[in-house]
Amino acid sequence: MSSLVLTITETLRYRGALGQWSWVLHRISGLGVVLFLTLHVIDTSWSVFYPALYVKAIAVYQTPLFTIGEFALIAAVVYHALNGLRIAILDYRPALWRYQARAAWIVLGASVLLLIPVFILMFGHVLNFYNDPERRVLPFADVLESQLPFAVGIVLAVVAGVLYSGIHGVIAPRKETPTDNMFRRPVGSRWEKFWWSYMRVSGFLIVPLVFGHLAMMHVIQGVFDITAADYVTVGTNVVNQTGTSVEFVANRWNYLVGGIAVWRLYDIALLALTVIHGFNGLRYVLTDYTADSTLIRRGMIYTCIIGALILLMVGGLALLGTIDQTAIRMAEEAVAKLHP
Repeated sequence: MSSLVLTITETLRYRGALGQWSWVLHRISGLGVVLFLTLHVIDTSWSVFYPALYVKAIAVYQTPLFTIGEFALIAAVVYHALNGLRIAILDYRPALWRYQARAAWIVLGASVLLLIPVFILMFGHVLNFYNDPERRVLPFADVLESQLPFAVGIVLAVVAGVLYSGIHGVIAPRKETPTDNMFRRPVGSRWEKFWWSYMRVSGFLIVPLVFGHLAMMHVIQGVFDITAADYVTVGTNVVNQTGTSVEFVANRWNYLVGGIAVWRLYDIALLALTVIHGFNGLRYVLTDYTADSTLIRRGMIYTCIIGALILLMVGGLALLGTIDQTAIRMAEEAVAKLHP
């Protein structure tokens, strides 16, 4: 914890080069993306398991608070992706590190240039929705209440990780000798090398997948359009007849190209790569700031493992599940109750 305080105070006091601020922005944007990823995977799984909850989740996304958050999310994703590519390229070509400051400015400039047209298009969806006299928005209190289960879940994951760390410490205690660090090869170095490579390789694979997903779900067809009746679902030629978010997901996941559910495969690849990449990045951050406590540091590692496994399991089961007409009717009933 003392390292976290030191990082914050030194960052605020720092008067040096751009590299420090790029490092800070990369971490902050990454944390924001992981938080949204957690919400998004669980929410989307409800379209299969709890259609009424998914209807409410999308209604929450269509409120002013989450509209602002959506713009922040897109900015975080774009900057984190481009800066991650910068880091990966420089790591693989160390001779280019002398240009890292220039590259950091290029990343900032490219992020701004990319975000300007994206924000303009997104703002068009926002204006259309809020200018509609029939628009219906959930009260702010309902929005906050809907996020409480996620907050409780995150706290429980942290508690479980720390408890498991304590149990692990009791069952398998390890005593180091003064010569351990001198003569023994560092434990886990091979794994850390693997994760170092994974973060860079997966980063290259994730960028086109994530940018494609954001383009379809936030730019071409925004969160306000997925509940529009008689609207063609993006990436398909199927019309969302009921105007429910559940039918939107069903149309997309059931769309076949040559007998292959292309968007299910797309989302499976996106889920696997982003969850593992995101939670391993979270592990780096959390262990950096808990290095002075073996119990807490190990607990943070277990927390990241628990979080990743839960998201992979829940998201994977949803992608392999079926959204039938009964689920769509349940969604219609939920919309009628949500906005009587």
